[in-house]
Amino acid sequence: MAKYNVLVTIPQPLRDEILTAETLERLQSFANVVLNEDGRNWTAEELADKLPGMDAILASWGLPKLTEEVLAKADRLRIVAYAAGSVKYFVTDALFQRGIVVTHAASRIADSVAEFALLLAMIGLRFPHEFDRRMKAGEPWPRRDVFPFPEREIAKRKVGILGMGYVGRRAARLFQGVGAEVWAYDPYLPEEQAKELGVRKVDLDTLLSQCEVISIHLPTTPETHHMLGAREFSLVQDGAILVQTARSWVWDEEALLKELQQGRFWAAIDVYDQEPLPEDHPFRKLSNVFLTPHVAGRTVDSYQSLTAEVVGDLERFFNGQPLLHQISPEKLAIMA
Repeated sequence: MAKYNVLVTIPQPLRDEILTAETLERLQSFANVVLNEDGRNWTAEELADKLPGMDAILASWGLPKLTEEVLAKADRLRIVAYAAGSVKYFVTDALFQRGIVVTHAASRIADSVAEFALLLAMIGLRFPHEFDRRMKAGEPWPRRDVFPFPEREIAKRKVGILGMGYVGRRAARLFQGVGAEVWAYDPYLPEEQAKELGVRKVDLDTLLSQCEVISIHLPTTPETHHMLGAREFSLVQDGAILVQTARSWVWDEEALLKELQQGRFWAAIDVYDQEPLPEDHPFRKLSNVFLTPHVAGRTVDSYQSLTAEVVGDLERFFNGQPLLHQISPEKLAIMA
């Protein structure tokens, strides 16, 4: 039986991080594989020149936007499998107009992001980093009264999830697993599904004002741009925990900074308007802010599973079976 031709655009060293020998062997069992051995991401022009005769693309971060010009030479391309998160950076109408299928591994990264959101929330409730810092500074028995807020348990706390997509649903399950009461804001979440997930669906203002922990998992869409601004931050209750592992697109960073400078609540932030975060950014000076450098989804477990997820979909596609992670234009419109 003739094998399909799959172009793997992922260069080294990233390829070694996300494409295991076992997954590559699985791919080679049903496809002729062409690897990117240039040690860098290809330009749009270089990619276009490599597309003739290819049935599929296996890609990851750094894939050029697949415009009509890039696809002009794609005489056999039928599917793009993206071993990373958001596909919005490269998907165009030209893909769907040509009937090219798109699948991705964002649901796998969601596991690591949701776990990180839970971790950040619990850090904000218990302050282990402050104990560590003070003990290493020589304090034999660190004083608790110097912490921003009293230490608290997460069990029975109201946790608000903004956005019930891949990450939001996984985060909800994890928070429920440690005994929290989960509320959710997502206009696209049907009430029946909310009940099935065991979450209480509420409006945005109610969630912001009544939840003690707020975890942001909103997608990057026109309607979410700066959804959280000065008015919304003013609703957050004193002593609340705000966790951001989505995109800074969804909030007004300047408005957030002004609110955090008042010291009313605590925030854990993993994403920023400018990345890496500038050395002189005011966030770095606030004791009620915990900073991480956009690492919520980065674990060896999630990374090594990325290509396995989409290679599975490639195999299903060529066998005429339903895909697990296919993206439609309608789904893309409301996704991160």
